[in-house]
Amino acid sequence: MIDVVIVGAGPNGLMLACELALAGVHPVVLERHPAPAGEARANGLVGQVVRLLDRRGLYARLSGESTPPVPQPAFTFGAFPLDLTMLAENPHYVLGVPQAQLEAALAARAVELGVDLRRGHEVIDLRQRPAGVEVALADGTQLTCRFVVGADGGRSAVRRLAGIDFPGVTNDRSISRTATVTVPTSALDPETGGLRVPGYGVVPPFQHTRTARGLIAWAPFPGRPAILSTTEWPDTPTNDETPMNLAELRASVARVLGADIPLGAPDGPGLLRRLTGRNTRIAARYRAGRVLLVGDAAHVHPAIGGPGLNLGLQDAVNLGWKLAATVRGWAPQGLLDTYESERRPVAERVVMSTQAQSALIGPGDEITGLRQLFAELLCKPEVTGHIAALMSGADISYPADPTDPMAGRCAPDVVVHDDHGPTRLAELTRTARPLLLDSTGVYAEIAAPWRDRVDVVTGSLRGTTATALLVRPDCFVAWSAGDADTLRASLTHHFGLPR
Repeated sequence: MIDVVIVGAGPNGLMLACELALAGVHPVVLERHPAPAGEARANGLVGQVVRLLDRRGLYARLSGESTPPVPQPAFTFGAFPLDLTMLAENPHYVLGVPQAQLEAALAARAVELGVDLRRGHEVIDLRQRPAGVEVALADGTQLTCRFVVGADGGRSAVRRLAGIDFPGVTNDRSISRTATVTVPTSALDPETGGLRVPGYGVVPPFQHTRTARGLIAWAPFPGRPAILSTTEWPDTPTNDETPMNLAELRASVARVLGADIPLGAPDGPGLLRRLTGRNTRIAARYRAGRVLLVGDAAHVHPAIGGPGLNLGLQDAVNLGWKLAATVRGWAPQGLLDTYESERRPVAERVVMSTQAQSALIGPGDEITGLRQLFAELLCKPEVTGHIAALMSGADISYPADPTDPMAGRCAPDVVVHDDHGPTRLAELTRTARPLLLDSTGVYAEIAAPWRDRVDVVTGSLRGTTATALLVRPDCFVAWSAGDADTLRASLTHHFGLPR
């Protein structure tokens, strides 16, 4: 019997496969498409997920950098520029790699770890039994496994076959148009890389620019075609199914800015996409017996602010160690259910954030007045800091011991110093195993009975005031230095009884 079948070889499914493999469980990944689509979707990663990839050794692969990620000095929220240099601690990271590159890197890593990746296999039915799940494929093949995870997107077949509702709202008022384009050199601002538009001014790069008539975004990515997009709210919704062309986008730009931009097609294949409306939905439950959901299969929301991969990949990492512990038999009672209890509130905050931003970019004089007030608030560091933490996911706090100030929060970038020199936490977490960092030598002895599943590293700790930290595989703190009894309790609560 297969331990876990993951349906969907997008970023979330592949990340989950890597996490399971690191934990000693080798899943089968089923993807209905025979080859990677390669279509332009997400243009990068935003938020704490960048640090997470560093802690799995994937950041260097994707960025080509040998140094750790650093926070970005600026970002955007609801078409407002965010000046993050005013913050004492900036939590916002960005990694500008297209989704196709991310998927290729995760697929390569999964294969390295022994994951069985099968493309061209479509799931058409699921039947849950007391001891497992029977998975029927379109080619007549049937697989039996202990668990199935749906990572197959917003229109998830797994979610439908498992009988899980997908409540929420669909708003069909907006029309978004996106294309890869070229523009004349004379239309580029040499200082900022923005678009110089006669009759309007400069459209800054990598920001959302809002007018009373709509939204425009200009993204001149280095080394690849630039992307131009608009969003409008027509008085009468349309369901135009004809293919979009550059003339349609150019006309939309003219309506949004009140000025024209000459547009050309890139060399080679390009993106032309029109989307009508927005979906905001969260699955009624993340688990139905032996079937679980991650990523867009569990939640969809507007793409503004780029939170999708930050949310979905961290779903996968949260679920991975808990599902592996269940398969391997050492999970404490109820551990797998904490996947939903921890991750659903995070999805709800992302929905709140994207809905707020969608309201702030809307048309009309009333929204303009709201934006004027909001602009005043963003001059305050505490407001900008709150929004930066919300957008990056740095404000996530899982239920934990209320007397432990670090428990339930993402682990800080600790550096361990021992006789061999300094070692970053990111170098110690690449195995995705629970980790006890101990600067006293006392706690290591207490954790010894869990040595089969918890690694122990001793040395002085820099970057934290704690003298010891118990770090979960998803790099959240389970416990920070207390007494021996609280450490034993936390080890048992998170990682089961010792063998």
